[in-house]
Amino acid sequence: MIDLKQNVQYVKGVGPNKAKLLHNIGVNTLEDLITYFPRTHEDRSKPKEIASLVDGEEALIEVMATSNMSEIRIGKSRTILKLIVRDESGACVITWFNQKYLKGKFKVGEKYKFYGKAQIKYGKVEMVNPVFDVENSSKNTGKIIPIYPLTYSLTQNAIRSAIENGLKLVDGKLEETMPEYLLKEYHLEERNKAMKQIHFPSDFEEYNHARKRLVFEELLSMQLALSGLKNKYDNASDGIAYSRDVHMSDVINQLPFRLTKAQLKVLEEIDGDMEKKKPMNRLLQGDVGSGKTIVSIIAAYKAVKCGYQVAIMAPTAILAEQHMQEFSKVLEPFGIKCELLLGGTRAKKRREILEELENGTIQVLIGTHALLVEDVIFHNLGLVVTDEQHRFGVRQRSSIVAKGNHPDVLVMTATPIPRTLALILYGDLDISIIDELPPNRKKIETFAVTKSMEERVNNFIRKNIDEGRQVYIVCPLVEETEEIEAKAVVELAEKYKSETFSNYKVEYLHGKMKQKEKDEIMREFKEGNIDILISTTVIEVGVNVPNASLMVIENAEHFGLAQLHQLRGRVGRGEYQSYCVLKYEGKSENTRQRMKIMTQTNDGFVIAEKDLELRGSGEFFGTKQHGIPEFKIANLFEDMETLKSVQSVVLKIENSDPKLEKEENKRLRKLVDERFTQRVEI
Repeated sequence: MIDLKQNVQYVKGVGPNKAKLLHNIGVNTLEDLITYFPRTHEDRSKPKEIASLVDGEEALIEVMATSNMSEIRIGKSRTILKLIVRDESGACVITWFNQKYLKGKFKVGEKYKFYGKAQIKYGKVEMVNPVFDVENSSKNTGKIIPIYPLTYSLTQNAIRSAIENGLKLVDGKLEETMPEYLLKEYHLEERNKAMKQIHFPSDFEEYNHARKRLVFEELLSMQLALSGLKNKYDNASDGIAYSRDVHMSDVINQLPFRLTKAQLKVLEEIDGDMEKKKPMNRLLQGDVGSGKTIVSIIAAYKAVKCGYQVAIMAPTAILAEQHMQEFSKVLEPFGIKCELLLGGTRAKKRREILEELENGTIQVLIGTHALLVEDVIFHNLGLVVTDEQHRFGVRQRSSIVAKGNHPDVLVMTATPIPRTLALILYGDLDISIIDELPPNRKKIETFAVTKSMEERVNNFIRKNIDEGRQVYIVCPLVEETEEIEAKAVVELAEKYKSETFSNYKVEYLHGKMKQKEKDEIMREFKEGNIDILISTTVIEVGVNVPNASLMVIENAEHFGLAQLHQLRGRVGRGEYQSYCVLKYEGKSENTRQRMKIMTQTNDGFVIAEKDLELRGSGEFFGTKQHGIPEFKIANLFEDMETLKSVQSVVLKIENSDPKLEKEENKRLRKLVDERFTQRVEI
């Protein structure tokens, strides 16, 4: 049997240097290499006549060189090479920029194949920097060619050739992962064939068969893993059954505001879960500002009054402090002691907290990852609440839960996730949704503007500050590195401090700063000592500054819709009318459509559906799910039908063989073990 875990550097033609480049795109083993799937394919198999080429269209032409190559020099180091070619229908100029090595490569009277984008001006046809082959070769043309997602100096040819060699090594030797009955019932391609055809299909029908099989396998393995987790929770009967005599209405009736119908419905679901013997495992989704925190406070009240402790875990110190204020305000009048534990808590104070936690004096402990440390010991932990779940991994959730004896778990997120996607990412959880905002929340007015309106935007910023409000400015998302993002923020801040907004107090935040510095800046902003805060997306999670009424997002076209919505939710948290200005460049239809969606709706779930539709599921959160591998080939928007088939398979398996012990499901058990056991305890 072939060793799929062998280092990629031993694949023919790779070697140590190319292996380093492959490591940068997550390709470390032979298995990684053959499952590095193309993002698209180009059909370079059907030649067209020069006369029938369309401007802007990619096409293949089979032609004869009719002139020697001419060279034009521009400055010291730049060159343009031109070659005239013909077929029976007309002539075309082939142009290359800065590719001197091609000089002398083509001979008059010889035949060649070129594939590239046609440019037609005033009736003249040109192709710039095309790929090519001599007449009888089909290395780059004459077939369907895979196009891979690439960065870090790797060329398409290099990755293509490495994958081709990797496939030769495994040809016919890959073990089948799907049971025979599923291969037959769903007409799925055999694994060896599918792996070859996903990369190098002879036609698109072959490609579609291969893709269907691999998507099915990927979605099925993930759904079975999550189903295993869920069954583990569902079958656990040794959870806590909280008393029916402790009423959530005790808190609800004392609140200075009325809860929405959606909040009350969710509390009913949570109350029902808490009174059952099996542990609660619930995801609470709610748009920015929908009132998730008060729901978790009321659940905490019930747990404490039934004799248990509560852990509240937030992703940042500033958010944890915010929770501390809100929990204390509501719960202390009921005699409930809340405490805050952060990474930066002083040693003496920390010792006191740990002592009081262990003897049960502290009933609600709020904190960051600091709660996960080994010496944090609870007297009787009964409820765990994690806020902004996608910032924590499945494993981190498990480690806080392990500090109690099957405690109830409530996972909260303000990232609206379409229900279909939520079922995949959180298949181990029951789902509750708060789908309405409190009645006093004003709609955030959103405007999408181009660079030409910069001065008007700056005047609007000044107007808001002069009226006593504060402003967020979010810098563009840069893919390269955090260092470049940080530099962009610092440069913009310097410009604004010294020129554009020199009369105002301007500060900045970025991911490379120490957590202590970030927390200090946020505190200053919260207390009203900073007029303009320039930041990367580090401010997108949960911080509440009621006086901030304007959010300006630079280069908004670089952000996903769900992320833009998250950022917009930083304003509109007080009594003042709030605004979001999206500054964008580019005239593409996709960009215009996305900006239009943002200006037309404030509903996070509508936006999330659109985001999934326009971008696919790849990087839906802007951050990767820790503990759950990314999809390598499935796209939840495109593959909804396959997902439905998979979910019906999982349902049948849950009823007949939940632990995958039957002979017919042995392959599936192995697949789930290999893909998930390292990541999630099932």
